[in-house]
Order: sequence, then structure tokens, then C-alpha cells
Amino acid sequence: MEVKSTTKFVRLSPKKARDVAREIQGLAVSNALDILTFTPKKAAQLIGKTLRTAIADAENNYSLDPSTLTIKEAVIGAGPTLRRFKPRAKGSAGPILKRTSHISITLLGEPPQKKKRAPRKAAAKKEPAAEPTATPDQPSA
Repeated sequence: MEVKSTTKFVRLSPKKARDVAREIQGLAVSNALDILTFTPKKAAQLIGKTLRTAIADAENNYSLDPSTLTIKEAVIGAGPTLRRFKPRAKGSAGPILKRTSHISITLLGEPPQKKKRAPRKAAAKKEPAAEPTATPDQPSA
């Protein structure tokens, strides 16, 4: 079963976030959280937040065990760019691009095993057989 979680419009360049996302792809969730905790980058904090959201969704919405989850993919897409301008020499203006990102994390986990019911006893389904009636030549007991 796949569980996907997305954080949109993060004020971080996608190029900077992709470096961190590549590190955790294919890892178990616990290992990925350890790596993100000790990575000193802003992207690690934001990706970790999205990962914890995906884990909570898998646990609460799909009843998956967090210890069996792995990261199938961590994708950083480009969001809209805020365009600003800075004054330059001789009355001109230089553009400043403030980039945003969309962070998507897909987790892969095994669905919980359904418990098999014990088969019902055949005798419980059938009605008890009626006692034979006494015949005139046989006395009843």
C-alpha cells in the first residue's frame, strides 16, 4: 500500500532541497528520520516534517505499522517563483527570484494481515435429528 504526503509552497529552492531528498530515498523510515535529524540544512527540517506527516497518515488512515514502512520516493518539485526587483546602477533594476518548492513523499508499506476466522462447526448448523417414534410392535423405552 502506498501513502503519499505533500507539502506545498515551501520557501526553499528546489535545487537545495533535492540534495537532501536524494539521501533518504529507498531507506526505512526510522533510518531516514535519523539522517534528517542530524543534517544541518533547512531542507532536512522541512522534509522531516513532511515525512512525519506521511507516517502519521499511514498509521491512522491505513492502519499500517510504522516499523515496516520504507520511502518509495521523495520528490521535490518547483513551485511558483516570487519575482522581486533590486535597484541597480543608472536607474536600472535587477531581478531577484525567490523560488518555492513542493515536497512529496511516498511511503510503501504492507497492508495488515486479516485474521482468519475459525470455521464454524458443521453440527451447529444442522438441526438436531428428531427421535424416532415408537412403532406399535416395539414398546417405547
